[in-house]
Amino acid sequence: MAMATATMIMSRMMNMPPSSSTPSSSSSPLATQSLSTPSSPSSSRQASSLPLRTIPGSYGWPMVGPISDRLDYFWFQGPDTFFRSRMEKHKSTVFRTNVPPSFPFFLRVNPNVIAIVDCKSFAHLFDMEIVEKKDVLVGDFMPSVGYTGNTRVCAYLDTSEPKHAQLKNFSLDIMKRSSKVWVAELQANLDKFFDTVESEISTNGSSSFFSHLQTFLFYFLSKSLLGADPVLDPAVANSGPLTINLWLGLQLLPTVPVLAFQPLVEIFLHSYTYPSALVSGGYQKLYSFIEQHGKEVVQRGEQEFGLSASDSINNMIFTLGFNAFGGFSLFLPTLIGIIASDKTGLQARLRDEVKQVCGSSSSGLSFDSLKDMELVNSVVYETLRMNPPVQLQYARARKDFQLVSHDSAFDIKKGELLCGYQPLAMRDSNVFDEPESFKPDRFVGKGKELLNYLFWSNGPQTGSPTESNKQCAGKDFVTMSASLIVARIFQRYDSISGDSGKITAVEKAN
Repeated sequence: MAMATATMIMSRMMNMPPSSSTPSSSSSPLATQSLSTPSSPSSSRQASSLPLRTIPGSYGWPMVGPISDRLDYFWFQGPDTFFRSRMEKHKSTVFRTNVPPSFPFFLRVNPNVIAIVDCKSFAHLFDMEIVEKKDVLVGDFMPSVGYTGNTRVCAYLDTSEPKHAQLKNFSLDIMKRSSKVWVAELQANLDKFFDTVESEISTNGSSSFFSHLQTFLFYFLSKSLLGADPVLDPAVANSGPLTINLWLGLQLLPTVPVLAFQPLVEIFLHSYTYPSALVSGGYQKLYSFIEQHGKEVVQRGEQEFGLSASDSINNMIFTLGFNAFGGFSLFLPTLIGIIASDKTGLQARLRDEVKQVCGSSSSGLSFDSLKDMELVNSVVYETLRMNPPVQLQYARARKDFQLVSHDSAFDIKKGELLCGYQPLAMRDSNVFDEPESFKPDRFVGKGKELLNYLFWSNGPQTGSPTESNKQCAGKDFVTMSASLIVARIFQRYDSISGDSGKITAVEKAN
């Protein structure tokens, strides 16, 4: 039962909005409309030049409104249609609505949000002068701290909380130190993944590669981030990916659409919080694994950042499982599927760029080599734009302020919860030319300026994670790792075929 639940949750989490057209090779010009810098606060001067508008939409009658919106969100429409239809109804990219979870079994959760679906308004979610991030990672609902060893991990802390700086700097230090082995571990474990895929294609005619990808991720991330080799603990080596899937699935279950077996899904999966005791055994195994084999990182947390061992380990598990393993598990199948299913000649162009920059030997791959692979990087960025791993970003108003969209200003009151739907914000036609089309060259050359408006990591791609913001500590490692994976594909192969779920054929490089 638990395995089936986790599989269902993870498959739904991977069901991201598809691009509406085949990849094109034409580049994307910058939008002509002037935009404020995403990372800067909205000034009153900017707001005064726009008409002040009352935020449209409503929350409906108590209990009735949230239930109606919940059924639309989970059952009748799905998230994409849910936000699009309300944007069109209200003729506004800022509006009031409800997002799950809600009544009847989430009595302390307020589903009322101000939805944001355009790029300019979206930038307010990252301005820590006007918003706070305390306990709003997945909205007003917060999973039990039992899922994280009875610790409020860094992702749930606001920047004003003293421990946030300690934990964020600890995370940044982990990323900095892991850079020494990151590329080598990625390549070694990635080649094992491809060897397995090739063997499966030879035997079965295709490879449903997701489970192999997660094994690669678990080994690579454990060794890079934690300095701990799963081989040293056979129980963790065999069960690690499933343990993390169950842990992720059960704590997020009330917030994740599952497109099957309605109305049973609504009754049994979206109406309860599941106790952390269901995954406590697996979590404790991960904890003990890090405690025993990741001692060096744990000791740095204690000696250099003043953290307790439990704080260090619980935050490391969250970084490993939620941020890294979970995020890559959502993003990489989409990236591989886009490349493998392309019919426009993109693969040949990627192969030529990779061979020109670093040849066919894995020794030629490095973080530095990525600087000269503009197309490879652009394909990664464009995949993140159209298919962001995390679809919803939340923030609570720290004070009264004016939120500015492209055409209006809106009064936001202290304490109101903002909910940004990222897939729509990243298809803002005021910013991105032909926003519904996948354009592999969009971020090449002058197009790199658009990275100021590429939001996927709690901030713009051009931003930098610091102790004073909530941008992902490993943001740059995600994009560089994805680019290294694409580059390694075209060192090993002249072409690959398949989609987001399967690789059906590979043609080895000459």
